[in-house]
Amino acid sequence: MGAASPQAPAWLVYDAPPPEPDGGATVPGSDGGPQPGGGALPGGVLMSGTQARTRATLHEALAGVLALPGWYGRNWDALADALADRLDAGPLTVAVTDAADLLADEPPAQLGTLLDVLGAVAAGGHETLRVVLRDHPDRLAALRDRVAAVLSGRVDGRVGGPPSAG
Repeated sequence: MGAASPQAPAWLVYDAPPPEPDGGATVPGSDGGPQPGGGALPGGVLMSGTQARTRATLHEALAGVLALPGWYGRNWDALADALADRLDAGPLTVAVTDAADLLADEPPAQLGTLLDVLGAVAAGGHETLRVVLRDHPDRLAALRDRVAAVLSGRVDGRVGGPPSAG
């Protein structure tokens, strides 16, 4: 009997756009209510998972969409510090489109590290952090499985160790 997949943390939401190409799509906002997809979110940002397939491009994408400060060192510790500072200013929603592509060119443990950083920031923040992983319905099941695997510590059928720093 296999272990059950871990439940997604409360700060993490999965979303699929509607089948119509023109949208009407919504992304849950920082307050939990729907916000128009495809544009700026009050208290939040949209970023493309396609533009964040590696650790380096993820850090560049986040630095851009969140207007992170010049001291942001583009590593996991600096991301945690910058997001914690950002949450001092108010709630934040980060909606990731094409989310199945997020860190897809990195070892699976890197996604686990990102989720650990986001979870720690969400737990310790003065305001709410919400992350919306958005993709086509055909890709959401694989994305959920990928996230569940890293959250449970299973990476490629084995227990994953800590990834390299940076």
